Amino acid sequence: MPVIKILPHPEYCPAGTEITAPAGTSICEALLDNHINIEHACDMSCACTTCHVIVRQGLNSLNAAEEEEEDLLDRAWGLEPQSRLSCQAILAQTDLVVEIPKYTINHAKENH
Repeated sequence: MPVIKILPHPEYCPAGTEITAPAGTSICEALLDNHINIEHACDMSCACTTCHVIVRQGLNSLNAAEEEEEDLLDRAWGLEPQSRLSCQAILAQTDLVVEIPKYTINHAKENH
């Protein structure tokens, strides 16, 4: 199983951590299954950008982004060339390093 190293995020993973998940799982599912409650306002249907992550290592091992995902990413806060929607990025057998951006464009998020 690939290891996903999550870099520190002040809200979702303050100390950073490493998790494992089976190949074929989306990054979003892997995070949620390991109690890292990343936003996913559209319930992982590729309709928003709240699950945006930046893949710092291992990007080329993921499935290719489809046009719908690329179009949505244009609206993500802090977009970088290694950006993916975690609900669309499917794990292979390669370890990853992932950064969750500090902000999202989810204006409906409670308590913020």
